[in-house]
Amino acid sequence: MRYDAGEVITAIVTPFNSKREVDYEKVEALAYQLINTGSDAVLVTGTTGETPTLTHEEEIEILCSAKRGVGSNGKIIMGTGSNSTETAVMMAKKAEKEGVDAILSVVPYYNKPSQSGMIEHFSAIAEAVDIPIILYNIPSRTGVNMSVETIKTLARKYENIAALKQSSGDLDVITDLKMNCPKDFTIYSGDDSLTLPMLSVGAHGVISVASHLFGKEIKSMIRNFKTGDVMTARNMHQKLYPIFKKLFMAPNPVPVKAALAYKEIIEDYVRRPLVELTKAEKADLIFTLDSI
Repeated sequence: MRYDAGEVITAIVTPFNSKREVDYEKVEALAYQLINTGSDAVLVTGTTGETPTLTHEEEIEILCSAKRGVGSNGKIIMGTGSNSTETAVMMAKKAEKEGVDAILSVVPYYNKPSQSGMIEHFSAIAEAVDIPIILYNIPSRTGVNMSVETIKTLARKYENIAALKQSSGDLDVITDLKMNCPKDFTIYSGDDSLTLPMLSVGAHGVISVASHLFGKEIKSMIRNFKTGDVMTARNMHQKLYPIFKKLFMAPNPVPVKAALAYKEIIEDYVRRPLVELTKAEKADLIFTLDSI
């Protein structure tokens, strides 16, 4: 069981109202819009969805709302990771029951497991569900890096460990994995600004934040690269590069929510401990956005 969710997966934000309650209608509307503007799939309850501040009940309702928005026009992936193996297994089972196409499971954060601990953690998840699993390696947030050997071990042992979202910035990892993992093991860039470089060494696509705003452009960049029009792909990368960087001028998803609010798609409320951009930061972001 290998998995292709498409080339552009949007890690969707969680819209809140002024009381910082989840706005489920806007979740549905945003998911619908994303699938119609270049995204092949929507990832709910990832870091971009502010899952550290969501309850499990909210997560399931967000999933249901996004599923209504996507309908049969795209795929739904759910972030079910946790630094508790028991919780990660529980949420993976719930996601499978709700009919998701795949789950995204992050390296356990804060408790900083060893590589053998990671293998046990992801093995427990893989043995608990039958749906595809996308591993998520983001050492800047988890405090620990999942090694190439650990990824290869898991990919070879479990058919449903089907893909990787890689956010370490190390392109050598991609080459090593493409040479030594099963041929159909899929790798996604976890950083918009590294999508094009990662494509050049074997990545399939991107799990994106910027695709909230420029999904069609990112899709065309990937398509042009894969069909041999590297110059056009590079030009699009350079065009979008300023917004790729500005969307991380503050902790994600604060800037992308501000950009979506500027476009009158959602409100820019975030849950504490995140805070909204200052007026000066918003002006800086909007200037870049309008310059694209």
